[in-house]
Amino acid sequence: MQEPLVQEDIPAGAMFRQQQLYRSEAARSTARERIDKLKRLRAALMRYQQELRDAMWADFRKPATEVDLSEIYPVTSEIRFAIRNLRRWMAPRPAGTPLVLFGGRSYVQYQPKGVVLILSPWNYPINLTLAPLVWAIAAGNTAILKPSESIPHTSSVLKKIIDDAFDAREVALLEGGIETAKMLLALPFNHIFFTGAPEIGKLVMKAAAEHLASVTLELGGKTPTIIDKTADLDTAVSRIAWAKFLNAGQTCVAPDYIFVHESREAAFLEKLTTTLETFYGPDAKGTHDYARIVSGRHYERLAGYLEEALQQGARLIYGGQTDESQAYISPTILADVPMEARIMREEIFGPLLPVFTYKKLEEPLRVINAGEKPLALYIYSKNRKNTRYVMEHTRAGTSCINHSAVQFGNPYLPFGGDNNSGFGKSHGRYGFEAFSNARAIYKQVLPFNASDLLTAPYTRWKQKIMDLVIKWL
Repeated sequence: MQEPLVQEDIPAGAMFRQQQLYRSEAARSTARERIDKLKRLRAALMRYQQELRDAMWADFRKPATEVDLSEIYPVTSEIRFAIRNLRRWMAPRPAGTPLVLFGGRSYVQYQPKGVVLILSPWNYPINLTLAPLVWAIAAGNTAILKPSESIPHTSSVLKKIIDDAFDAREVALLEGGIETAKMLLALPFNHIFFTGAPEIGKLVMKAAAEHLASVTLELGGKTPTIIDKTADLDTAVSRIAWAKFLNAGQTCVAPDYIFVHESREAAFLEKLTTTLETFYGPDAKGTHDYARIVSGRHYERLAGYLEEALQQGARLIYGGQTDESQAYISPTILADVPMEARIMREEIFGPLLPVFTYKKLEEPLRVINAGEKPLALYIYSKNRKNTRYVMEHTRAGTSCINHSAVQFGNPYLPFGGDNNSGFGKSHGRYGFEAFSNARAIYKQVLPFNASDLLTAPYTRWKQKIMDLVIKWL
């Protein structure tokens, strides 16, 4: 065993090579040893919990309760789930053996991919950096982490956590901007796990292709929500408002736009405005419960969406207040937004919510299916026929029926997108498998096998055997 390698200012290339040298040892680690690493991560995370709360407030005024709810808890939950199930995940999984291979036994052994790279975004930097790390560790990999440069205070605390919990040969975190990311992507990682925008995901894929590295891409898209005329409006409004305006709308699975049945529009809009005032008071700017936009660039983007939509004829139903000095945009509801407006052509990723009406269920589905497949789709309905119709006639990475965003928190479900919204699945066992190679193993048990009868020379009776195999087996 080598002396522990402590990350000071180790160059990325040297760090990568050290992890390459250590990956075989990490791969041979037992369930007990991997569980010990997960416990070290959890202990370090809890030691720095208050520093993380302070850092996220400094980065974009994220409320402490939201940090605990959407950042800390998802990671500790994944750690607990992995610890509880890891031995079963690591055990060989029996597989069937066809009759033609009579006398043998088949199974699947999950083995680590090797040295992995985790590139995480700014919107949920703790959750989306450390949860993939949980799966990478559980699978027996070494890992290098690169969080977003847009959240410098949080990134600094994350580095403290990683340095506290791990030898840099096991796990290391590099801070930095685009150049650091490019430098890392030039290295021959065995797997890259990226969370972010589709346009950056394409660049990650190109870089991975240079080394034939596998990738998991968790991207995004325009998440639609449908409310039919049978929906419980009080429940729907509360859940939509929570999912949309949590983190000031900077959530990949937040409702992006709403289709409400025309008979429920007035009641929906009234209840939604009342609910927002219940959540944040008459002026969200004055509360400590509402986050800010992460950067001036994203503030300008969102303010531009809002201004353009209003100029093109959209109606402002609620909100619309902005303050560039604080990167503040209030919870905002819009109606009659033109479909050609940028707010309807691009993922919003902020606290702007367009609302549309429809008469027949086919109308919103035409709009949804005309675009890229979203990361999530939601429907609120008491009508099973309507729910089934929407599920059968749309495609999405994930969905909720009569709720929004909570599918992300279920470790028993796979999480991930479809094409433009990403590919590859994660969370729970699916996260473990994302960082593993499913190695197929066949073991000959009996001293003979049917294939032993079919070696050259190929006589007539061997051809007859082959004919029977093709016909019946």
